[in-house]
Formats: sequence, C-alpha cells, structure tokens
Amino acid sequence: MNESLNQRWYHGITRYQWLVLLIASLGWVFDVFEGQIFVASMNEAMPSLVPDGTKDGQIAQYNNIALGAFLLGGALGGILFGMLSDRIGRTKTMSITILFYSVFTCVSAFSQEWWHLAALRFLVAMGVGGEWAVASTLVAEVFPKRARAHVGGIFHASSVFGTYLAVAAGTYLIGNTAVQAWALEDSPNWMRNLMDPASIPWRMGFALGVFPALLIIWIRLSLRESDSWKMTQENRVANRGQKVGSLTELFSRALMKRTLVGVALSSIGLATFWGAHIYGKNMYRQAVEDEKLIAMDLQIDEMSKKERKGKLKPLAPELKRHEMRAMFLTTTGGGIGLVLFGPLCYRLGRRPTFALYHIGGFIAAVVVFQVVTSPSMFLVMLPIFGFLTLGMHAGYAIYFPELYPTRLRGTGTGFCFNAGRILAAPILFLIGWVQKTYGYELADVATALSLLFILGLLVLPFAPETRGLDLPE
Repeated sequence: MNESLNQRWYHGITRYQWLVLLIASLGWVFDVFEGQIFVASMNEAMPSLVPDGTKDGQIAQYNNIALGAFLLGGALGGILFGMLSDRIGRTKTMSITILFYSVFTCVSAFSQEWWHLAALRFLVAMGVGGEWAVASTLVAEVFPKRARAHVGGIFHASSVFGTYLAVAAGTYLIGNTAVQAWALEDSPNWMRNLMDPASIPWRMGFALGVFPALLIIWIRLSLRESDSWKMTQENRVANRGQKVGSLTELFSRALMKRTLVGVALSSIGLATFWGAHIYGKNMYRQAVEDEKLIAMDLQIDEMSKKERKGKLKPLAPELKRHEMRAMFLTTTGGGIGLVLFGPLCYRLGRRPTFALYHIGGFIAAVVVFQVVTSPSMFLVMLPIFGFLTLGMHAGYAIYFPELYPTRLRGTGTGFCFNAGRILAAPILFLIGWVQKTYGYELADVATALSLLFILGLLVLPFAPETRGLDLPE
C-alpha cells in the first residue's frame, strides 16, 4: 500500500478530475430522475392507462411489470453499453446512453396503454443501466486509489438529487391542484384530443426527461478518455491476442468468483430497492390515510378498498404531498448513507461496510413495514430506513470497478450491476402476482423480501477485499 491512509483523500486532485466527477454525477442524477419519475407518478399514471373499474391488485401487477421491465432493460443496456465502452471509449458511450434515456423518457409521456409505458420503461432503462456502468468506470480510472472510495460514494450519492427532481415533479407538477385544474379546463385542444386531460400532469413530468440530452454537448467538449483506457487500446494493437470487452472472460477461472460475488450483491440491492425501499413512502401515506379516516369517525377495518378510495378521493392532492414528503425523507437518509459508505469502507474495508449496511437494512425494513404505524414515527424512521437500505448501493460504484482489469472494467462493472437487475426482475413480477392472486399486503411482501439482506451476509466471505489496492491492469 504505497499511499498512506492518513493522507487526505482529496490532496492533489486536479481541476480536470473534479470536472469528470461533476459531469459523471450529473449524468447519474438525470439517470436516476428518469427512473424515479415513474415511482413519483405510478399512483396516477398506471390507473389512467387502464379501463375504469380495474382492480387495485391488477394495477399493482401492472406497476410491478413496469418496474420489472425497467430492471430487465437496465440489465441489457448496462451489459451492452459496458462492453461498448471498453471498445470505443467511456465518453462516447456515456453520450449514447444519455441520449437513449432522455429520448425514451420523453416519449413515455405519450403512452396510451399500460403496456406502452412498461415497454418504454424497458428502453429508458437500457440507457440508465449503461450510463451508470460507464460513468462509475470512468470515475474509478481517473482518480487515484486513495480517493476512489470517497469519490465513488460521492458519485453514487448524487443520485439523491435525481430523486429530489422526481419528488419536485410529483409535488409541484403531478400533484399540483393548479396544474390539474389547468389540464382539465384550459389545456390545448391537441392535448385533449391525444390524451385524457386528467393525465396531462404526469405526462408533463415524463416530458421533462428530454432535457438531460443537453449534457451530451458538455461531455463531448470537456471530457477525454482515461489514460488507462488509452493504454489498453495501444496494448490491444500491439498484442492482437488480448481481448477487450469480452463477456465470456468474466467467467474465466481468474475472474469467475469476483463476477459471481458482484452479481449476487447487486441482485440483493436492486431487488430490495425496487421491492421494499421505494415503498417506504407508501407506508407513510397509508398511515396518514388511516389517520384521516379515523378522524371522520369511520371504522377503517370494516371498509372495503373501494369505499376507502371513495372517501379519500377529495384528499388526493394533500395525500400526494404527504407521499412526496416521505419519498424526500427516505431519499435524504439514503443520500447520507451513500456519502458515508465511501469513508467507512476506506477505513473499515469493503466487506465490513457491506455487512454493516446489510444487517442495518434488514432491521430497518422490519421496523418500517411491521412495527411503525403512526405518521409521526414514520417521519422519524424513514430517513434511517433510507440510510440503511440505499447506502450500500454506493459500494457497487466503488467496488465493482476494482474487481476487473482495464480492458474488462466497463464490461465487468456493467455486467455485475445489471445482471443483478435480471435476477431482481422476476422477484418483482412474483410480488405483483402474489399481491393480485392471494391479496397479500404490501407490508408483508416487502418484509419477506428484506430477508435478502441476510442472504448478502453469506456472500461477503467470498468477496475479495480491495481496500488500498491499485486497480488491476
């Protein structure tokens, strides 16, 4: 270990290196916005794309299909674009991925059927999955080893700003009564002819997704390929037998264990994120709804879902604000957890830090989904829940690029993170089917899913510790 752990991690970092971190983080911010705008609007979007009278269980199934399609699309895009980045370069590939997710999020605004939205989520996710793999690889290659854990955590933590943008869209656009009134009464005729006026607010939220495409200009003007990538290309020319971006080589004897560990960790993180973490806001909203109904002197245990929905319909804008507040609190806690993952694994090591978050994630999930019932307690617990169930995701940006040599780094990083999406997607499809077929409550399903955090502890003994090591070449 040539670089002292006592040296300040930011010592000697150049202006260009900070620029790389900034641009990569902005790409990830908008990447996350494209994913979270669906989470912020799913309670409005999907019901407006199905016939009136469709049961809540059926709508929940469609939402889970859309979430599952997003995971599968991200898996395909992450793997393909990761391989492409090893061949044509990080900056070129990053530009392609941003264009991909920007265009298809905007097109999602024109969905006419539930499956249109699900299919477009698949295409959006191809760009989303690819951008993360390429950006995290570029950041790891540009910064010195003493800074990798910190900047990897900062890079991934920037995702909270993407969720904040989605929360803002949900609060001030989708759930805004003035915007809803304008959509119903004063929106242009061409909009009314093309879509249900009541659906215009959530469609406008998706249309905002086109703006990140402007980031491509900055990328092309400001960023260059990393020295390690350029050296690999020179070696590739000199040595014709050296493979670059080979998917099959990830399963060679030298790399197979690393690949399987990476895929297992990301599968656990992504399945629990999309199947449990994002529903913390729903639990808070449900608690607020119960409180409102009890204040009306209604017996909530004896009410059917249809009766409950009818009583709460006049309160929809207020309830939407509560839902977005919960999403904000969960995301804020998650952001702190992401930022702190870097310093923790810098001091403790990668494996101990993953273990700490997995244990905490399981405990926090059980408390949120099984113990807490009052709105005030949810406001206290949701930031802690977010911290522990999201924070480990920074480890993927830090750890996965450290597992592979430069000629396979984009491919390996993209494969580990996004193969996890492939394994997580069927879990979401199963959750939707169980809720629809057997009527299990969200809290029980999410609690069962959080057991995956414990499974992660069994994976960690097989994970190589990379603290303080140079990136493999």
